[in-house]
Amino acid sequence: MATPTEFRLPRYGEDPEGTHPPLDSSGYRSTALRHPKQELVLLPQMLTEVTGPLLGPGRLGEHDNDLTRQHAGEPQGQRIIVTGRLLDGDGRPVRDSLVEIWQANAGGRYRHTGDRWPSPLDPNFDGVGRTLTDSDGRYTFTTIKPGAYPWKNHDNAWRPAHIHFSVFGSAFTQRLVTQMYFPDDPLFSQDPIFNSIPDEKARQRMVSRYDHDVTQAEWALGFQFDIVLRGRDASVFEEEEDEDE
Repeated sequence: MATPTEFRLPRYGEDPEGTHPPLDSSGYRSTALRHPKQELVLLPQMLTEVTGPLLGPGRLGEHDNDLTRQHAGEPQGQRIIVTGRLLDGDGRPVRDSLVEIWQANAGGRYRHTGDRWPSPLDPNFDGVGRTLTDSDGRYTFTTIKPGAYPWKNHDNAWRPAHIHFSVFGSAFTQRLVTQMYFPDDPLFSQDPIFNSIPDEKARQRMVSRYDHDVTQAEWALGFQFDIVLRGRDASVFEEEEDEDE
């Protein structure tokens, strides 16, 4: 039997120390139960793992990147436009990459069976979207600013308003997950997920920037949030998907 062809991806320098959270963070209680107890093993990717299936533009819905137009009525809350560029470690755009988001509604509640806290669901807001980056590596979403919500990690614990981002490479086996926060959130100081990032500069790269040029008059506030895959200015990526919802 022929040996499967191994597809060797290019290797890059390591991201700066302190960019990514530790697998076990004492302040974030659930990591103690689900972080790996042994050293991670690097498994080489074969050709079948880095080719297809791919999600091309023909499979995106008309309003997949506009979460305010996915239902007959308009959702409640502050309408926002979130845009940015997906870049490699050398600052070059990464085009035709699938970017997905998911988030709570304006009242801080997810449309998920596990989210039962007494904040109303919005019948006109699902909180999920997706798009492909263009030739300049840019993505754009129109959505609603999410609300803060409680979680039971510690006494009177509330998560800052945030949007989850998922970025795919050339195949579904290549996926990175991060979170985007909003400037000057008063809940940063008591959030162990945000503060699990050792380096302060890396933490601030998770915070979006208000952009008045992106803001549309009498319609929506604008925020910029670039995602850098690796290198000195690498974005913070989670070792696994956040399970606080």
